[in-house]
Amino acid sequence: MLRTKSGLPKHCSWNTDRHGKRRVRFRMRGFTTYLTGTPWSENFMRQHAAALDGVKAQANNIGAELRTKPGSFNALVVSYYRSPEFRGLAESTQGARRNIIENFRRLHGDKPIKGLGRSHIRDIIGAKAETPEAANHLLKVLRIMLSYAVDQGMITTNPASGVKKYMSQSEGHHSWSEAEIAQFEARHPVASKARLAFVLGLRTGQRKGDVRRMGWQHVTGDDIAVRQQKGGASLKIPMHPELKAALASVPRTNMTFLVTEWGAPFTSAGFGNWWRDRCNEAGLTHCSFHGLRKAAATRFADAGATEHQLMAWFGWKSIREAERYTKKADQHRLARQALSIQLGAEGEQDLSNLATRLDKTAAK
Repeated sequence: MLRTKSGLPKHCSWNTDRHGKRRVRFRMRGFTTYLTGTPWSENFMRQHAAALDGVKAQANNIGAELRTKPGSFNALVVSYYRSPEFRGLAESTQGARRNIIENFRRLHGDKPIKGLGRSHIRDIIGAKAETPEAANHLLKVLRIMLSYAVDQGMITTNPASGVKKYMSQSEGHHSWSEAEIAQFEARHPVASKARLAFVLGLRTGQRKGDVRRMGWQHVTGDDIAVRQQKGGASLKIPMHPELKAALASVPRTNMTFLVTEWGAPFTSAGFGNWWRDRCNEAGLTHCSFHGLRKAAATRFADAGATEHQLMAWFGWKSIREAERYTKKADQHRLARQALSIQLGAEGEQDLSNLATRLDKTAAK
């Protein structure tokens, strides 16, 4: 991020408002807004990023409005992209949703949404039967988009509502095994940036978007505070001794623990690409950063953590997410207990048989 002569981020300047208060003003291509808080702080930079997004959205929408037909899917997309519903999503969620929308838009953008019926949605989803996960993601996005269209008065009912999704055959991101954890640690030494990112992911159990934004300003005593991008949950997590040791040598001059080779915070795409290379170096081409979150949850569940304890740590609002891990851990624990009971019973039976044989021998 470039710093101007005023010491503020690019496109920002000090401005005195009509009340005589000195404030930071963002101005770019006719788009202007005031930013609050301490310049360069996390909250301030989040507002700065949102202002940049506002400039991009404004530029995109000007051209889009000239090209779109009223009532078409294109018109719905233009409106949705500027909506608080979309703008309030985490950056990573916006990107993933935009990819799905734009792929659908290329095929159906000029078509009117008023003529879209439930049978059409079924046919669209059915055409993706060979990729059921992709079909389910598309159905989810269409439900959201068409619900927004109802709210905007573009249609009266949501044709995607009630359309059944495919039964999921996938468990999502692969969860790192203990062997894979050891393999990564063997490749990347303790003092490396890769190992720091790994420890932050595994020992906080947070998503990569939250981990890459962590810095010393979030640490108080033995706790680290997290404001999750996805869902907005505010957490205070006690730091594991391994995490404390990993952070001991991290400079306090940077805004984030993890920085690029130029000393700047990672962007979302930049961190994803960098992490992919580190996993590949360790021979773990199938492992992802999100898999560390799942591995952390598995470790907690195996250690006997309850659903509510997992919810408190990982920021889940639904107990269903936590149950996925505790049920698996309980199943394994109960199965081992069942084996112990069986072995115990077999041992008692063996002792009983031995006693019977000894009695018969003594009688002879």
